[in-house]
Amino acid sequence: MDKVRIGIIGCGNMGSGYVRMITGGDCPDAVITAVADRKAERRKWAASMLPSAAVFSDGLELIESGECDAVMIETPHYQHPELAIAAMRHGLHVLSDKPAGVYTKQVREMNEEAGKHPELVFAIMFNQRTNPVYIRMKEIVSSGSYGAIKRVNWIITDWYRTQIYYDSGAWRATWAGEGGGVLLNQCPHQMDLVTWICGMPSRVRAFCRIGAWHDIEVEDDISAYWEYPNGATGVFVTSTGDAPGTNRLEIDLEKAKLVAENGKLSVYVLDVSEREFCRTAKGGFDSPPGHFIDAGTEGDYPEHKGVINAFSSAILGKGKLIAPGEEGINGLTLSNAIYLSSWLDRTVDIPFDEDLFLSELEKRISTSKAKEERSITFSTEGSYGGASHV
Repeated sequence: MDKVRIGIIGCGNMGSGYVRMITGGDCPDAVITAVADRKAERRKWAASMLPSAAVFSDGLELIESGECDAVMIETPHYQHPELAIAAMRHGLHVLSDKPAGVYTKQVREMNEEAGKHPELVFAIMFNQRTNPVYIRMKEIVSSGSYGAIKRVNWIITDWYRTQIYYDSGAWRATWAGEGGGVLLNQCPHQMDLVTWICGMPSRVRAFCRIGAWHDIEVEDDISAYWEYPNGATGVFVTSTGDAPGTNRLEIDLEKAKLVAENGKLSVYVLDVSEREFCRTAKGGFDSPPGHFIDAGTEGDYPEHKGVINAFSSAILGKGKLIAPGEEGINGLTLSNAIYLSSWLDRTVDIPFDEDLFLSELEKRISTSKAKEERSITFSTEGSYGGASHV
């Protein structure tokens, strides 16, 4: 196999972007040989872009066709695990867009199926793991060189969305169609990164505001607080209603402070651990001395194409994945805990009762309102990465 034959399931905002990316030569180890979409106008567009590719009206038809070696899943969130499981059972490699799914019980089943097929490559589109800033933050935290985490603060409000964005599809911003709002749509990257870099919290208290800034039935504004097993704490704030927004991640360690903002990472290192300084200082108002160091964040930032290239490379036996698919459950666990805490109006321990979460989600699905299908597709160019998402 010289190139991986890829089938793209879903040619909406993200799927159409990947078609352009791969046909534009950004992914030299991949070729699109099949596409699927339930909407006729998108199939027509795909056929015009990919005259030699097979075009299907359903993802399962594509999976069963034999036209590809691997699939990229670019559908509404509930379908991600369902299609991934079907693909694996047909011997296909899988790259699923984020989130891994809507609820952890569903994603756990997907991971179990992946475990039955060690010969297949399974990845998830966590493109922010290619960002040198976050890579360096993980290296610093994981090394233990600057002590344990004391506090994590992330305010990520530069997700501004207009009403027409939410009105663009019948599935969007509904419990039945999308399974959530800003937390499940925009923030899977942050949920992944914060668990990838800092580990999993042990308990969460959160407040999800339903339609605070838009006419939608799901949340568009969240404030969450969590605690780690070692006593460290975290605060997470996000919204699609702030303009201009902010994206600032702070991680306080015992001997350093990391701040990621505006595409840059600053690292301030104390001369002595704050814990030691606190115990030994003679002055009540003394502050521990320190200095900034070179953050060491030079390097390529390939984003989505980097994940696709790593996926193709792993299939061809030439490299390793950036984001193994099984890790998609980690950020979703924190996301589900945030929802459950808000729904129950109490602190939730992690791990939580997955059946209880599903029961609460189903209550919201049962009251979800049908929306008019607008079938609007927006260009995603320029809406990811760069300074606005670091």
